[in-house]
Order: sequence, then structure tokens, then C-alpha cells
Amino acid sequence: MRRRRDQRIKAKGLRVYVALVYAFLFAPIVVLVLFSFNNSRRNATWKGFTLKWYSALFGDSAVLDAFKNTMKVAIIATILATIFGSLAAYALTRYHFRGSSLYNGAIYVPLVIPEIVFGVALLSGFNAAGLGLSLKTVIISHVAFMVSFVIVVVRARMSGFDRALEEAAMDLGANEIQTFYLVTLPFMAPGIMAGALLAFVLSFDDFVITFFNSGVGNTTLPLKVYSMVKFGVTPEINAISVFMLGISSLLLLLTYRIQSGERRTVQEPDKG
Repeated sequence: MRRRRDQRIKAKGLRVYVALVYAFLFAPIVVLVLFSFNNSRRNATWKGFTLKWYSALFGDSAVLDAFKNTMKVAIIATILATIFGSLAAYALTRYHFRGSSLYNGAIYVPLVIPEIVFGVALLSGFNAAGLGLSLKTVIISHVAFMVSFVIVVVRARMSGFDRALEEAAMDLGANEIQTFYLVTLPFMAPGIMAGALLAFVLSFDDFVITFFNSGVGNTTLPLKVYSMVKFGVTPEINAISVFMLGISSLLLLLTYRIQSGERRTVQEPDKG
């Protein structure tokens, strides 16, 4: 009885601890969402519910231009990073060549290096190459740090691939190209999609690398929020942040669902 009582006390203590951790993490987000509907321009007091800040947000041409730049950069950079990252993951998984272990280790460098260091390094490279800062340099910068994320996700997917499937396809008369498009690529597809969604979220939310490599007149949504915060936090800023939070959360949820589907796909043959 004493042991059961101690276990119940520990379980309750653990639940309280988890609840406090989640409250610490999500309380600021809840406050942000709540005050984006505040009828007062000051976040200090609540003066009623309103949607006027969202109406003002979608009627602000500067915010809309920043959103267009953000989407343009995110879409193009995601497509390029997904193509390069998927091909690199396929090569690193399927082939062993001189220096392959070095390349496998180098993948994680952009993941662990501080963003400010990476942003300054890219800026120095653009200056050395004589490239003026523009949306093109922002796209190149985003591709440079997003490729590693795509490689890691796609390579994790490829680690569970059974080469016997390709051999069976070739035994049935398919050539290497047909085998890749009919067997290998469909297996890689969930990993490629998850990597693309993750890359899009990273590009959509990025501030530091964009700040160093965008130049004048190439404002993205995170940079716009930063410029507005200098004059104080207003419900308009909260509305923009909630909008960005909604898009990022939706894409991350899709990424999680795809990765969960991958794990079930890999585990089901083992259950059989």
C-alpha cells in the first residue's frame, strides 16, 4: 500500500511538472493570440474583442508586399533545396565513395553553426563574388542552410529502404531508370514531402540570415515585424505574428503527419 501511495504521489508530481513546463512554453503564445483581438492599441489592458487589426493587416500594402516577398523566397528556395537535398541524400545513402564519411559529417555543420555566423559568412561570400544584395541572394542563402535539413529527413527515410525491391523490379524487366521512378522515388516521396514542408517553414520564419543578405527594399515578413516592433508592440504586430504562427503550425503539423506515416509504413512489414 505504501509503495502504491508513493507511486501515485510521484505520478501526480510528474503531471504537475509537465503542466508547468507546457504553461511556461505556451502561455506567451496564448497571450499573443488573445491580445491580437484586443480593441485597444496598448497591450497593457483588455478593452474588448475586435477583428479590426486583422482587417488593417490585410489592407496594409507594405505588409502585403513583405508577405509576397516571403512567399516568393520560400517557394523558390524550398523547390531548389528539396531537389538538391533529395539528390544528395540519395547519393549519400546508395553509394560509398572516397570522402563520403566526410560529406556525411559535413551535412550537420549548417544545423549546429549559429545563424548569425552563417549569415555573416554568406554575406562575405556575396561581397567577395561581387553580388549585390537582393531577393536572389536571400534565396541562395535560404537554399544553403535548408539543404542540410532536407538531406537529414530524406536520408532517414532512405535508411529503411529494402534494396531487394529494386532487384525484384529489375528481375521483372525494368531498367534502372524505370526502377527509380516506379520503386525508389515513390518510397522516397514521403521523406521528400516532409523535407520540403520543413524547409518551407524554416524559410518562411527566417530572420537572421535574411537580415544579413536581403539588402535595401527587399523586406520579408519577419523583417517587417522587426521594423514595426521598434516602435512598440501593438495588436497589429500580434495579428501578423498570429498569422505567421498559423501558417508555420499548419505546415509543421503536416510534416509530423507525413513522418508518422513513414514510421507506420516502415513498422508494418515487421509486424507481419
